[in-house]
Amino acid sequence: QGCTQKYIVKNYFYYYLFKFSAALGEEIFYITFLPFTYWNIDHSVSRRMIIVWSIVMYIGQVSKDILKWPRPLSPPVVKLEMRTNAEYGMPSTHAMAATAISFSFFIATMNQYKYPFELGLAAAFVFSTLVCLSRLYTGMHTVLDVIGGALISAVLLVLLYPAWDTIDHLLLTSPFCPLFSIVVPLVLCYNYPKLDYYSPTRGDTTTILGAAAGATVGFWLNNQYSASAHTGTSVQPGHPLASSTMVFVLARFFTGILVVLLTRWLMKSAVLGVLGYRYQFPMGDLQARRRLEVEVPYKFVTYSCVGFTATVLVPLLHQLLGLM
Repeated sequence: QGCTQKYIVKNYFYYYLFKFSAALGEEIFYITFLPFTYWNIDHSVSRRMIIVWSIVMYIGQVSKDILKWPRPLSPPVVKLEMRTNAEYGMPSTHAMAATAISFSFFIATMNQYKYPFELGLAAAFVFSTLVCLSRLYTGMHTVLDVIGGALISAVLLVLLYPAWDTIDHLLLTSPFCPLFSIVVPLVLCYNYPKLDYYSPTRGDTTTILGAAAGATVGFWLNNQYSASAHTGTSVQPGHPLASSTMVFVLARFFTGILVVLLTRWLMKSAVLGVLGYRYQFPMGDLQARRRLEVEVPYKFVTYSCVGFTATVLVPLLHQLLGLM
């Protein structure tokens, strides 16, 4: 599984387009776009996207390990990625995430901001299509995997949309929200479907649920002590992008990302250090870090702190620096 086919790039436009598009379905995109939305566009839109994203991704990841459909064989396809090669193929979680994020963003903003409906719909369609096509180009999925992922995500969006406002209200106001947001994802992570060999799906799922849990606790805390997240029965959005100068937008973004990445590094080192002491393994031991009793708490604590930092500590820092 560590070997790749040799290949020659004949069309650099397609090569870089689809490599970039594939990255739009990975952690680097989640850890930038979702916080960017919260810091610069609209709190309510960000909350809805994070909830939809976490639910859709959990269902997609679990479906892979239950169905156990293999990825395309290489040869005949050429695989341009290796990290996810150990995962099963059906459904494509890249396709699911791209569909969920793009269309939930479109649905959540179309009634709050003035822009042509057709333009928003086209942007969501192009974004999700590029990510879906990238999975075919990189040899990681079949057409059926991609179509299945997009359709599952679309169905989940249709089912979740009528309950958006109710879920959002409960997560902001219920006294049980912090407990629910931590306990339920942890139970789901510890009871993730077992495989005969190691796959990064459990770790990726724990990362997603941990980030969503930390962010949800942050949303709730903000609502308890600040009027900026929720007022009465209506949602008061954060600063619209149109009303902020580009300098302030970029300053908020880069300051926030720096703090988020620093938090991830510090928590990762601290949690692995504690777990390494508890289970007697060096921090560089990859096999030990893949064990259930290590992987789940290490990733969940690390990324829940990342989510909490992005929604609570970074906005406080923005206020302190006069960037709001």
